[in-house]
Amino acid sequence: MTQHIDVLPPQPRSYGAVNWLGFRTLLAKEIRRFLKVHFQTVTAPVVTTLLFLAVFALALGRVAADVKGVPFTEFLAPGLIMMAMVQNSFANTSSSLIIAKVQGNIVDLLMPPLSPFEQTAALALGGVARGVLVGVVVTAAMSLFVPIRFHAPGLILFHAVMGSLMLSLLGMVGGIWADKFDHMAAVTNFVVTPLSFLSGTFYTIDRLPEGFHMVALMNPFFYMIDGFRYGFIGHSDGSVPVGLAVVGAVDAALLLLTWRMLARGYKLKA
Repeated sequence: MTQHIDVLPPQPRSYGAVNWLGFRTLLAKEIRRFLKVHFQTVTAPVVTTLLFLAVFALALGRVAADVKGVPFTEFLAPGLIMMAMVQNSFANTSSSLIIAKVQGNIVDLLMPPLSPFEQTAALALGGVARGVLVGVVVTAAMSLFVPIRFHAPGLILFHAVMGSLMLSLLGMVGGIWADKFDHMAAVTNFVVTPLSFLSGTFYTIDRLPEGFHMVALMNPFFYMIDGFRYGFIGHSDGSVPVGLAVVGAVDAALLLLTWRMLARGYKLKA
């Protein structure tokens, strides 16, 4: 006697309010992507940052005056660390998206059952992970040559995460907007690099002429570097509370913008 077995048609899978499995998978993919080439994504930034330190220390170390009672190299170190962090956060998300668009596999990101916010969060946190990892490794390497103090560890952690998040989201905006690598290079050369170099990374803005001083205060990169530096040496060029508000507001605005671009499928869907 043959037993009849009812076969139910495939049912859609329920993920609840948040698809945690898909979120964790995409985040893990982004982290593994840069760890697989760690010599390029982690080791190379350490070497580059130490070269910056060596050049400034050899060229200006003996002639540069102390900055607010802090030796110049100790003042310089936090700015270099933050610069390495944010540049790598930006590179992680921007390269992930532009490569997927150019190679035609962006559909692998759009097809899974992930909401635009889940996609935004996973990609952005992947960039933050790379930025923070680079920051930790650069700090450890730099401590061999420059005394590293921790005046306010909480502020160091806040600006490390929020600064990396800012550039990670900016990298996503650039990666979504760009149609080819030349466009992405333009964003890097005309937006990220100028804002980084004109943010007080290598100098105190108190020494700038009044007009340039005001321009520096309008640069959101200044606040993340200034607050990060305050966490190490206990001195800042601007207001730390204002900096916290500015960094938080810029991150929120970029998060909203990135979410809207992904939700609309801007330059991602045919």
